[in-house]
Amino acid sequence: MPELPDVEGFRRQLASCGGRRRVTDVDVLDSGVLEGVSEQRLRRELTGVQLGAPWRHGKWLFAPVDNGSTLAWHFGMTGSLTYCSPQEQIHRHDRLVLTLDYGPQLRYRDQRKLKGVSWMRDPALDRLLHTLGPDALTVTPTELEEALSRRRTSLKNALMNQSVVAGLGNLLCDEILWQARVDPRTPARDLDAAALRRIHGTMRRVLRTSVRAERVPPRPSWLTGRRDASEPSCPRCDQPLESDRIAGRRTVRCPHCQT
Repeated sequence: MPELPDVEGFRRQLASCGGRRRVTDVDVLDSGVLEGVSEQRLRRELTGVQLGAPWRHGKWLFAPVDNGSTLAWHFGMTGSLTYCSPQEQIHRHDRLVLTLDYGPQLRYRDQRKLKGVSWMRDPALDRLLHTLGPDALTVTPTELEEALSRRRTSLKNALMNQSVVAGLGNLLCDEILWQARVDPRTPARDLDAAALRRIHGTMRRVLRTSVRAERVPPRPSWLTGRRDASEPSCPRCDQPLESDRIAGRRTVRCPHCQT
């Protein structure tokens, strides 16, 4: 599932062309991925406009356009953004294809179609951003403490809530809490100052490494590199890992290290 590091990779890919890119053609292959805009209106609004410098907040990717609107992507469980040659065969999960003025195509690809592509004016964009917490890559220790101190739910549940901290998903939460040696079932508001500092520092380290890899890397020394083994063991203490469900998601932890 795309999390903050994946979306940051999509942002870099979109920005890598340099300069401003004009959209010459819009091909909606599946209107089911469009949020709040019709196929006809998206074509009318987007054809001929220039995409500005893309930016990201949490799991959302935004590209301003020169008519005052913003093109926004949310990648759900299986979405991605890919640059392709126009000669490359359309993938069966390509949903939206934008042809740019110097040749390449920008393709939104998504198997499950749980989220999609939105066309927003400033009021709608402001309302969306107001629902999101601070970005996980830039959240300060004070912001994190304030956000978690009001939560009665488990720590993992709180961290996965995009209105608390934007950008963290299942893999990142499990990895951060394993590296920080904190039990994901701990009530968020029960954390002491030392645990909060440890979680914040670990979050920054895990995210910096993951952003470079444009994913949560399955390193052998990380929980992510062991969690899907047939008999997973902790990379730190070699004790068996346990798996249960928190916030409706599979949660992997080490009962020996994460106390």
